[in-house]
Amino acid sequence: MPYPEKLLAEDEEIVEHLHPHWLTLLPAICWFLLVCAGTGVALAFLPAGHTAHQALLLAVLVLALLLVLWLTVGPLTRWRSTHYVFTTHRVLIRRGVLKHVGRDIALSRISDVAYEQTLLDRIFAAGTLRIESAGEHGQETLVDLPHANEVQQTLNQLIDHDSERRGGYYPRAYDSSD
Repeated sequence: MPYPEKLLAEDEEIVEHLHPHWLTLLPAICWFLLVCAGTGVALAFLPAGHTAHQALLLAVLVLALLLVLWLTVGPLTRWRSTHYVFTTHRVLIRRGVLKHVGRDIALSRISDVAYEQTLLDRIFAAGTLRIESAGEHGQETLVDLPHANEVQQTLNQLIDHDSERRGGYYPRAYDSSD
């Protein structure tokens, strides 16, 4: 689902629109498989012809449905409703289903961008991105971001371009020909 264009400024463009890495859904998938297997085993061992058969069958199915909703659909919905949007002017972070939490960080206010990857993150091309900004809230951490190292480089380039666009001074690397 693309990010709503109506929330952008007139000359603002989306550069990246990301969700957390698909790896964050792995526990939900495992829970789904375990609940399905457990339900199958429970149904196989239900006493046939017993007077409480219908009630036990209904109880097993309701329990399975509740577990799937809590352990699988919940994380999937949270994953889908988490947006990391990088534009030519700012970083927009939106999280939440029932309670929405949002933060916009202007590129001009970002003072540091760092990423961190564990060995598992490197294998699956994920990582944690830390955005340090001037202001009341300081640091924003984007956990399990796909291609965090590439996103860091993209964000640094966006900061450079934003500074040039606004006509601000941005220190360049030392050039020995000067």
